[in-house]
Amino acid sequence: MHQGKDAFPFLLAMDVIKGWNSMNILATTWLPVICSNGEAKTISLADIGDPKITNLNLPRADFQGAAYQLIVGVLQTVLAPEDSDDWLDKFEEPPSPEEFSKAFSQIEHAFNLIGEKPESPLFMQDFDPLESAKPSAATSLLIEAPGDNGIKLNTDFFIKRGFVEQMSLPMAALALFTLQINAPSGGQGHRTGLRGGGPLSTLVLSNQPDACLWQKLWLNVMSKEWLADNSKADWTNPDFSDGSVFPWLAPTVTSEKKAVILPTDVHPLHRYWAMPRRIRLNIEDRSGSCDISGEAAAQLVSSYRTQNYGNNYSGDWRTHPFTPYRGDPKKPDDEYLSIKGQPGGITYKQWEILRFARPDSQAHNSALVVSHMHQLSEYLDDDLKAQLRLWSFAYDMDNMKPRGFYSTEMPFAAMPAGLEEDFFSEVSALQTLAHDMGKQVRTQVKRAWFKRSDDAKGDFSFIDLMFWQRTEPVFFQAVSSLADQASAKPDELILTPEMAKRWLLAMQAISLEIFDELVLSSEPEPREMSEKIEARNILRGWLYRSKKPIQQFKTDYKIVSEQTQGVSA
Repeated sequence: MHQGKDAFPFLLAMDVIKGWNSMNILATTWLPVICSNGEAKTISLADIGDPKITNLNLPRADFQGAAYQLIVGVLQTVLAPEDSDDWLDKFEEPPSPEEFSKAFSQIEHAFNLIGEKPESPLFMQDFDPLESAKPSAATSLLIEAPGDNGIKLNTDFFIKRGFVEQMSLPMAALALFTLQINAPSGGQGHRTGLRGGGPLSTLVLSNQPDACLWQKLWLNVMSKEWLADNSKADWTNPDFSDGSVFPWLAPTVTSEKKAVILPTDVHPLHRYWAMPRRIRLNIEDRSGSCDISGEAAAQLVSSYRTQNYGNNYSGDWRTHPFTPYRGDPKKPDDEYLSIKGQPGGITYKQWEILRFARPDSQAHNSALVVSHMHQLSEYLDDDLKAQLRLWSFAYDMDNMKPRGFYSTEMPFAAMPAGLEEDFFSEVSALQTLAHDMGKQVRTQVKRAWFKRSDDAKGDFSFIDLMFWQRTEPVFFQAVSSLADQASAKPDELILTPEMAKRWLLAMQAISLEIFDELVLSSEPEPREMSEKIEARNILRGWLYRSKKPIQQFKTDYKIVSEQTQGVSA
């Protein structure tokens, strides 16, 4: 698994892009990609079916995730397959550039970044020109930028004001889209995104060496047939002119008097294009260098106009294409809340929520694209199924302040339909015991460090994070073995004694390694050594001898114990 945490998403240099008299997200050549031979270039969206293109090549990690969501949203809006056969046909042979352009022409009017008139509707921007609004610096479009209050009080210690002063039009468009879909609370009347501030997004990718960009995108497009059978909403007959899909084509439902937008007020495709913030970009006809991409541009954005009290999304949006939601099993009628980024990143303790929809027993829904692929995967060849990945990413927000951005890939673990409950039960057994082990590691490390460990103050979450990160490969080895068994012996979907024993021994060894690294890596004072050894013995005793849960786990999975080693250091 690869996981990256950027203090904030990194910057890379890109090719030179000239200015445009007009820019349209769907028609203009602006999208940076990487090819199988290593060539970096820019294309229009009509060229995404080129098999030589392997991935997007955006200069920031959050832009990369946002661009995937944008393109998948476009494909779902105008090119959704009729059924699984249609999906498979297009997966193998994408539309031609001419076919893409014809499909995009249905909605091209909604994707202009530059308008002929001040009142022209513009992509992800308020219907009103907001001509009386005071300008804000373009850097504030970036979620990590210091707010107005931080600048006023001179508290922008780590992320400085002015670190991005001007953007090219493509980067301004992505900054705007990224803000709208992730919008955190931004002061009085500046609304959060439809999914809440800093939602966790989950997409399906292929890890096949020869996988092209088209296939990676198409894995996240759902068939009309599946949506009709699995979504309570009616995804048919969208109107691309009245604001029900693209909110910037109609006057904003301003919320100063507490007006809200409910799921029943708009078309389900609105989920891809929600726009909580009232913004208008100020586009300047002057040349310069984009501070995000490093590209030279003949038009720049260094400021924008904004007004508070934009679209205020409320109600139950749990069936979202990209985001898992969780509710309270004891209160099934309460609203579900979107899963958010958290300190410590995205680890396998969240995997079951990201991977499985269990609305009845556990009150959580995976992202719609994950549920769709779960059902569709039975039609895929074995090699592709084995290489499917879950890509999850999110800002970790502290109210309106981002602490970081996390992005990780984990196995998808495709399996035959109907085995979800049995598979989930086995996975939960591993995660429950892992949680107990991690808690014991943290407790005994603190015991070794402090005479009165229960009274020790401070943030010890780094111990938990170390445990979850170190044990993740072991967990997914067990998941992979279980998925193989689901395909080979679906009637016997349970961890074999050999699988369970291999996992348990590895977890016990890693737990002690973490303790030794944190406690015994430096030579303690002689008077402290006995206390540290005592804490290690307690941990070892729990890991190998505790009646519950270790011995219970061995009993449940018929693990034959070998001669237990002594518990002395």
